[in-house]
Amino acid sequence: MVVRTLEGLGNEVVAYLQRLSYSESRISQYRSAWQRLAVFMKQSGLEEYSASVGDLFNTDLIGARSYHELDRWEKDIIQCANVLTEFQETGAVKFKRNHTFRTFNGAIGDTMREYIGVKKSRGMAQDTLDEYRLYLHRFLHFLSEQGLSLPESISQQHLLAFANQLGFYTPYTRHRMLSITRGYVRHLYDQNHMKSDLSHFVPKGNFKKQRALPSVFSMAEVDSLIAAIDRSSPKGKRDYAMVLLAARLGLRASDICIMTFNNLNWEQSLIVLTQQKTGRRIELPLLSKIGDGIIDYLKHGRPVSSLPYIFLSVNSPYDRLYRSTLHSIICLYLRKAGIKYKGERRGGPHALRHSLAGILLEKKTPIPVIAEVLGHKNTESTKLYLRIDLTSLRQCALEVPSLLHERGIVT
Repeated sequence: MVVRTLEGLGNEVVAYLQRLSYSESRISQYRSAWQRLAVFMKQSGLEEYSASVGDLFNTDLIGARSYHELDRWEKDIIQCANVLTEFQETGAVKFKRNHTFRTFNGAIGDTMREYIGVKKSRGMAQDTLDEYRLYLHRFLHFLSEQGLSLPESISQQHLLAFANQLGFYTPYTRHRMLSITRGYVRHLYDQNHMKSDLSHFVPKGNFKKQRALPSVFSMAEVDSLIAAIDRSSPKGKRDYAMVLLAARLGLRASDICIMTFNNLNWEQSLIVLTQQKTGRRIELPLLSKIGDGIIDYLKHGRPVSSLPYIFLSVNSPYDRLYRSTLHSIICLYLRKAGIKYKGERRGGPHALRHSLAGILLEKKTPIPVIAEVLGHKNTESTKLYLRIDLTSLRQCALEVPSLLHERGIVT
């Protein structure tokens, strides 16, 4: 990560906000909050900004209070500081309107933030880090109710009591909470915050994750979904191009949302990108309908912006889209097309990816070819889709021996 001064980082964020058409008054609010951060850094002898500096600032501002006890202006200052951290680490800002800030107070809270920092330094995904914050915060709340304030005061009885009161959670949630807690307790011992390793006293549970059967739609349903998109509006033009990328090429939502102009090779009619999930480079054909849809959107739907991303939000600020937005878009058109997807089937872009695999299987496309289309590292991931090829599976069914019929074992 490139180290930046607060002033330099702030200037970069301002330029980013201006590209998103943010008003000068709103940008001034950000600058005002960063000025308060600058005073804190000067008083603390800090010259360069980092995520840890942002955490120190937030902790200093909150003090012994909880986040919910803060005034509105104090919460705004924290959010403005978090924008700096997010931009420094990702080059973009999601601007989560309902982002929950969790305070980790006291000596135990300090070790939890330390543990999360270790996971972050090892490249843990942001969504997983948020999960760690959520579950560790619940553990901290439990310990506080027990009157514990120091890591070394945590005992075997406390760990068992915490596990026993998780019975009302789903098996998966309980499994994750115990797993994260176990890792944290082991961290306490490794960092000499505890004299004994008590991690083995945290129950493991018996949860075993089963891979769900992929949700798929028939070719007719996918065509109906696409036909339900009204392409007369800028939103419709954008949605049409994005849905085609998911349905006809099987691209993941994350790759569609971060697609830039550099990923389009018009001369060779190719889409060339490095998958965000696997880091694997793939080349896919820029099909004529997809190319026409993108051109129609660029000419008549995309707002004026210097951002490199192809697909932008319809309303100001004109930022790039995120996976959750594309998921909502596809579910909207499933409903408009009258296609039922709740219950056994799920909506969203990944269902279209599954559906493409199912359609290719029906056409007897070899597994290695499907793996290449979907950008899988190996065919083992692709073999999951064999479970949705019911026609081929029926051909594998064995005849029940007549003897079993005669003896009444089967009917």
